Amino acid sequence: MARKKRTSMSDKKNAPRQTPADAADLRKRAEKQAVAMEPISLSAHSPEAIQQMFHELRVHQIELEMQNEELRTAQAEIEAGRARYFDLYDLAPVGYVTVSEKGLILEANLTAATLLGLSRGVLVRQRISRFILKEDQDIYYLHRKTLFETGEPQEWELRLMKPDGALFWAHLTGTIAQAEDGGTVSRVTTPRVTSGL
Repeated sequence: MARKKRTSMSDKKNAPRQTPADAADLRKRAEKQAVAMEPISLSAHSPEAIQQMFHELRVHQIELEMQNEELRTAQAEIEAGRARYFDLYDLAPVGYVTVSEKGLILEANLTAATLLGLSRGVLVRQRISRFILKEDQDIYYLHRKTLFETGEPQEWELRLMKPDGALFWAHLTGTIAQAEDGGTVSRVTTPRVTSGL
């Protein structure tokens, strides 16, 4: 199922589709390489050999068309899987946040944004510590340090703060993951809010 505009997370993950301009550019590059190759002299071949060459070319063209169709089908399946994944991610009852080693929020699902009282667009590139009560930040930093040093999942409870100053206790779980650029990030989930204050 084709999707229109998605979040910045899915924009990064969705591969660009080939446009007619891309196909025309590919054709030009192929023709340039073909011209640079040694010319084929048909006069040196028998009619049967020429017929066999055309047959082989036709079979090769059909093989390429079949491979292209398989690739298109595979790409459609991948895109459908991504759409299902993003729907599950966005609509999960658990808050999910991806945080860089420097403590910047890279991604957040709708539940996390709702818990923190902001849109996802506003959350991204914010320091996660901005949403942790000052008195509880040492708890977060200790668990984050342990998480990145050992790679072992961490669980902790602390008070989170919305922009309007409202506080709530949250149980957080942090795990290590690899970012698209090869760096290390943490995935922090909020499986439950323990209480408001």
